[in-house]
Amino acid sequence: MQHARTENASTVQSIVERWREEEGPLLPILNGIQRELGYVPRESVPVIAEALNLSRAEVYGVVSFYHDYREKPAGRHVLKVCRAEACQSVGGDAVAERLEQLLGIRFHETSADGAVTLEPVYCLGLCACAPSAMLDGEVIGRIDDEKAADIARRARA
Repeated sequence: MQHARTENASTVQSIVERWREEEGPLLPILNGIQRELGYVPRESVPVIAEALNLSRAEVYGVVSFYHDYREKPAGRHVLKVCRAEACQSVGGDAVAERLEQLLGIRFHETSADGAVTLEPVYCLGLCACAPSAMLDGEVIGRIDDEKAADIARRARA
C-alpha cells in the first residue's frame, strides 16, 4: 500500500507542476489526476492547495461539488443511472431500484468484488429515450426490466 501512495504522490506532483502556472489551473489539475489515477486521492488535496495558494477547503469543495471526481477508485465498470425528471416520469425510479437490487449496491457504492460502481447522474441527454443509463461510456436508453438485467449482468462481468 505504501508503494501505491508513493506512486500516487509522484503522479500528483507531476500533474500539479505541469498545470500550476496556467491560468485557472485547478480544474486541469483535478482532471489530470482523475484521468491518471481514476480518482482524486484525499492526500492530494493539501498538495494542490499549497501549490495553488488555496485553502484545503477550497480544493475539497471543488472535488466534492463535481460528481465526476471520485475520492476512491471506481469499480472495473461504472454504471451511471439518470435521475433527472424526464427519466423519473417514465419509470426511472423503478429502474434505479431494480439496478440497485440486481447489483446489490446503492448509489455511490462499489461492489465488494470491485466489479461495478453505481452513480447517479442528472441528465444524460437521452430524454426522448428515457429512462436511460450509461455503462462505461455507452449510453443505453428505454431501459425496462429485461434491459436492466442485461446491464447488471454486463456490469458484474
